[in-house]
Amino acid sequence: MAGKIRTYRDLDIWKASIQLVKDVYKLTEQFPKQEVYGLVSQMRRAGISIPSNVAEGFRRYHNKEYKQFLYVSLGSCAELETQTTIAKELEYISEDKEAMILERLDHICRMISNLLKKL
Repeated sequence: MAGKIRTYRDLDIWKASIQLVKDVYKLTEQFPKQEVYGLVSQMRRAGISIPSNVAEGFRRYHNKEYKQFLYVSLGSCAELETQTTIAKELEYISEDKEAMILERLDHICRMISNLLKKL
């Protein structure tokens, strides 16, 4: 990333997470209607939690607090990873879609882990 990071919006983690949320929303639009309050809701909330916690942690005054929010983001990544696998097992999504989401999650997790090391 070039330039100084002034806000969470400058973080590649946040940008990648926002794109992931958009992908999850598009993906879950095709789920059966009976999943609207189940798996769809869970996947969307877990996805939204990732960039939300990155942003909230960034606004905290102490690195210890920031780290705590980044760990919550990692937890949300694990939730979404599990839910994506469940969606694949239930045949709501294809192997290709599962692989795409899991690859993005892995990338985001690595970015969060690297930021944690730097803090």
